Amino acid sequence: MSTGPPATVSMALLVLYTDHLEESRRFYTRLGLTFRKEQHGNGPEHYAAVMPDGTVLELYPATERRPATSARLGFNVTGHTMTPPMKAGRHLLDDPDGRTVEVHAGPAVPPESEE
Repeated sequence: MSTGPPATVSMALLVLYTDHLEESRRFYTRLGLTFRKEQHGNGPEHYAAVMPDGTVLELYPATERRPATSARLGFNVTGHTMTPPMKAGRHLLDDPDGRTVEVHAGPAVPPESEE
């Protein structure tokens, strides 16, 4: 548990792996999301939607390595308030169950100067 100032954390990314890619896209579209098709390098084609708060929801086709029960999380954090502090930038961590957690640590904010 941290004894320092509370960290500012918000969801940045949620990746859902699905056996029903088009059906899932239609389902989440009905909830009001707008998806665009993407492909990063040689990776699989997938869909991504940016929510009003900036959270990105991605729908990927499930594979043997990433079954439909898999999820990948992403958070925005204030890195300097974490214990231990985290350098600004993108970090890929594994949670205790082996899920990848993408952490975007914001830059350190200098303390207010006293006058």
